[in-house]
Amino acid sequence: MAPPSSSSTKAEFPWWLAVAAVLALAAALFIAASDLYAQVFATVAKGIGITVFVTVIAFALASVIGLGIALMGLSASPWLRQIARFYVEIIRGVPILVLLFWIAFAGAPAFVAAWNVLTSPLQSAGYFGELLVRDVSLLWRAIMALTIGYSAFISEVFRAGIQAVEKGQIEAAKALGLSRAQRFRLIVFPQAIRTILPPLGNDFVALVKDSSLVSVLGVADITQMGKVYAAGSFRFFETYSIVAYIYLILTVGLSLALRALERRLRRQHEE
Repeated sequence: MAPPSSSSTKAEFPWWLAVAAVLALAAALFIAASDLYAQVFATVAKGIGITVFVTVIAFALASVIGLGIALMGLSASPWLRQIARFYVEIIRGVPILVLLFWIAFAGAPAFVAAWNVLTSPLQSAGYFGELLVRDVSLLWRAIMALTIGYSAFISEVFRAGIQAVEKGQIEAAKALGLSRAQRFRLIVFPQAIRTILPPLGNDFVALVKDSSLVSVLGVADITQMGKVYAAGSFRFFETYSIVAYIYLILTVGLSLALRALERRLRRQHEE
């Protein structure tokens, strides 16, 4: 059987989305009509704000760090390239959950101890007090763990996108006398972003799901609110069905929005 043509692929109706939308609407009506499911939903939904906050902050920080690591990896300095490769390979080799525990219970105390040593003269002068481990909340420990973990993956996305830009255009920019920063800002990055956006969006959706790992630290996200409710009511089926439903709404909605943005950028490029 011959593969479908590009025109038929474009005209194909998204039946999967229609079925998913109908099921989501039916689930919403069922939740609204059931006192039990409505109560579970109201409880679990309290964690949506924390989930969104953790995801957005961790992704923003990971993107900044990832871009810096990617630029180090493309640097003319072999030392910077080796440091970037060391960071990426080591961090990617550690599971996110293990990294979360390490940052929370080993990295944070080590950071606090180093901070107190470095700032001891200022503390003695009375500018501020000693930093305690308990001053670093579990929420921010979780955010930093996700930031470090995802920055390694995002750096590879940036690196691949930057390297996909034709070298001829970079050489032409050099001939015009543009500096390295100007070449990156005006020539490389605007073209690389079209290549970077789809995998970057996938990482963002993946981070929404991996943000559920912060519940192991007691951070009151969607998963943690579900765990607490299920443990107290023994309504495990109802609770985790609602948890899965909320995550599906978030991730599928984000995926559709990112696809729409990708199509819009593609159309603008073709025009």
